[in-house]
Amino acid sequence: MTALTLIIPIFGLVLVGWLASLTKIISERVGDGLSEYVFSLAVPALIVSTLTRPGLSGEIAWGYWASYFGGAAIAWAAGSLIGRRTAGVDRRGAVLHGFAASQSNTVFVGVPMILQAYGESGAFPLFMLLAVHLPLMMGAATFLIESEGGRPLGQRLKTLGLVLARNPIFLALVVGMAMKAAGLSPSGIPKALIDALGGTASTCALIALGAGLTRYKVLHDLPGASIVAALKLGLHPLAVYLLAFHVFTMPPAYAGVAVLFAAMPVGINAYLLATRYKSEQGLVAAAVLVSTLAATATTLGWLLVLGRG
Repeated sequence: MTALTLIIPIFGLVLVGWLASLTKIISERVGDGLSEYVFSLAVPALIVSTLTRPGLSGEIAWGYWASYFGGAAIAWAAGSLIGRRTAGVDRRGAVLHGFAASQSNTVFVGVPMILQAYGESGAFPLFMLLAVHLPLMMGAATFLIESEGGRPLGQRLKTLGLVLARNPIFLALVVGMAMKAAGLSPSGIPKALIDALGGTASTCALIALGAGLTRYKVLHDLPGASIVAALKLGLHPLAVYLLAFHVFTMPPAYAGVAVLFAAMPVGINAYLLATRYKSEQGLVAAAVLVSTLAATATTLGWLLVLGRG
């Protein structure tokens, strides 16, 4: 499989979803419903199915975590620093700038992309990173934003716990890892149902992402959004690449998964957080769109660098 034959179907489906929504072939309600289905059922089923698959195993070295989150910290710090130096951006907005510059779109683009690029050798490190990525990144952003309001530590931790407890992706990761640890694997009808749901995750996620892009406006916030997108698609994966391949030691597939994970466009969670706290919604929404469009080219470049082309 060449890099182009991997990229074209993935971003082609995003384009199909965008055109279908733009031309009103599917309504905004359909796009929202499809996103909810992917997030609540399809991807959780894919996670449980993959983690409980017989023979799936691996070890996660500390260097793997350090490479990815070290690169994320560098991109976050750069985004926040630039945000603080931008007129009209307060401390809360600067946190969101940094979060958007380091928060990858793992569910809608990352999972299908990395599984196709690395197959079985990349499945274990991918889902182990996904398990830590959501609570750590969302937790850090929520903690930093909430700390501005002077709320007690206990309340901030309680808020974070409630957010994670209601997140289907996080719950599926907990269930999948618990079943794997207990040596349990679905069979018969339960396995057929889980596999059927999980099999729809990639296509539905990419169509839903494309359909959702039509609601984002970019012209007003294009300069700032372009900076955030450049940090996300350039600085973040570059920092991870240098750490994974030149500082720490790990299997090549693990290092490649970490780099591709970092090379994904700005994640939708950044927009959801900006909306929740009513800060920088326009810029973050524009960064999601700009980075998703630009990732068609930048991801191709990273695949070639990683030798997956």
